Amino acid sequence: MTAPEAFTRDAALGGRLHLVQPARGHRFGHDALLLAAAAPDDTRALADFGAGVGAAGLAALMRLPAARGVLVEIDPGLADLAGRNAADNAMADRCAVVCGDVARLGRPGGPEGLAPASLDLVLANPPFNAPGAHRASPDPDRARAHMAQSGTLADWATAAYRCLAPGGMLAMILRPTELAPLLAALEGRYGAAVLLPIHARPGAPAVRLVVRARKGRRTAPAIAPSFLLADADGTPGAAADAVLRGRAPLPFPDAAGAARP
Repeated sequence: MTAPEAFTRDAALGGRLHLVQPARGHRFGHDALLLAAAAPDDTRALADFGAGVGAAGLAALMRLPAARGVLVEIDPGLADLAGRNAADNAMADRCAVVCGDVARLGRPGGPEGLAPASLDLVLANPPFNAPGAHRASPDPDRARAHMAQSGTLADWATAAYRCLAPGGMLAMILRPTELAPLLAALEGRYGAAVLLPIHARPGAPAVRLVVRARKGRRTAPAIAPSFLLADADGTPGAAADAVLRGRAPLPFPDAAGAARP
């Protein structure tokens, strides 16, 4: 039996969401909360690919009380924790857990529990550290969560395509260095992609990209105004605080250029 000290119980969304997670290895952070904030307000059926302990999916469901979700995680231990966290946060009745490989979702013989064309939103936080460009963590769970393999983005985008209904949305968070493989993964399947650069402070390079794209659309990609996490002195901005506490979605613009949820 794993010792109790191997886990911690941590608060997110200003204390409204509590998550049990491993004390060492892959732990949730801002990436999961930013990804959750990419969910449109009208979402009704979502999945969180690479859910870990469920941070992004549960944070999205916390903001969207009418939505139902599926947390997809390949690691059995983390999948068990995701289910526990859904129950502990009173969301077990509208949140299922699927333990399986994202790339096999929607295929014959793939993981059960997520039917093809059944979702209007997929949240995805794929591994994005390229081997050779980044040193792998000695912790195997952390390494699997962070280190991408060749074709990972394409595999996850394809799996999302199978699970999304026509016009459904794929939302991903990744490093800006992954822009080229991201656009290649979306090509021919998704359109109307909007890329939102995330900056730690004014004047600093983007540290993340959050992208939303629609299944089956052909509209060209667009770049949204940058989103700042903190002011020049490191003080968290009011807009970032509202997003990270789950009180507001990320400000993605619509086709007319106005910000919308």
